[in-house]
Amino acid sequence: MSLRLLVTGANGQVGWHLQRTLAPLGELLAIDIDQVDFTDPEAIARAIREFQPGILVNAAAYTAVDKAESEPELARAINVNAPAVMAQECARAGTLMLHYSTDYVYDGSKTAPYDERDATGPLSVYGETKLAGDRAIIASGCPYIILRTTWVYDIRGKNFLRTILRLAREKEELRIVGDQFGAPTWARMLAECTAIVIARSFEHRNVAAHWPDSGVFHATAGGSTSWAGFAQAILDDYQELADVNGETSEFSGPLKTRRVVAITTEEYPLPARRPQNSVLSNGLIARRFGIIMPDWRHQLRLALQDAIRR
Repeated sequence: MSLRLLVTGANGQVGWHLQRTLAPLGELLAIDIDQVDFTDPEAIARAIREFQPGILVNAAAYTAVDKAESEPELARAINVNAPAVMAQECARAGTLMLHYSTDYVYDGSKTAPYDERDATGPLSVYGETKLAGDRAIIASGCPYIILRTTWVYDIRGKNFLRTILRLAREKEELRIVGDQFGAPTWARMLAECTAIVIARSFEHRNVAAHWPDSGVFHATAGGSTSWAGFAQAILDDYQELADVNGETSEFSGPLKTRRVVAITTEEYPLPARRPQNSVLSNGLIARRFGIIMPDWRHQLRLALQDAIRR
């Protein structure tokens, strides 16, 4: 049986990589806001019904964490209402829905890594809407896989990695929050993880004659660090790789500073509260799908190598 895959959020960090990692699995259609308005339930339903996918991968999301505090209705439309419509359509057709969630559904008070059984308690509008989207998918009755991840970055788009490199060319010193902890996860690694999950779920379906893997799974890089630690690693690895390769691009040339000063959350107030601990346990996805994500530092090194050497 051939597999038809529909990817939403095609131009996002993860969506861009999904178009490449999922292409070998079957017929792929990737759409973004240019093709479908994700605030329009009818447009979403129509796109799904016209393509009739066997698997829908929803990488579309409202991710402007601070802006969501002043735009809760828009955040809800994209993070709650859109996934709810997608899930309803998947339930109607027996389509598997794979959806991305976030560490921001937790309050960050736990001292150990969070696992999928831990209580949720979002601190922000963004976290609240992502959790509500998760719940809408689960309540729909469709076969689903929800991957909760943390601190996603890429060499494209607007994200922490590129912001740090830009600021390091402008400032003598970078002051970065050092008391929030998570696992920086490269978008490409998350897309590759997704491809494995889908391939193995499809294999299971062929054996069991139904989708047997519904559930919430954590999917992040291994290890953990602070935002300040992540920033320092970016500068250290970039400088070493740029010195070796020295090609002319946005990922080359000298930095003005290589110094990161760790500060407290209170010293850098933002509209949305963040969890202090965003470290998630990957034990369940390892047991169910055999996936062990590389350590965050190894992922960073690979991402920078990809950027500097292209």
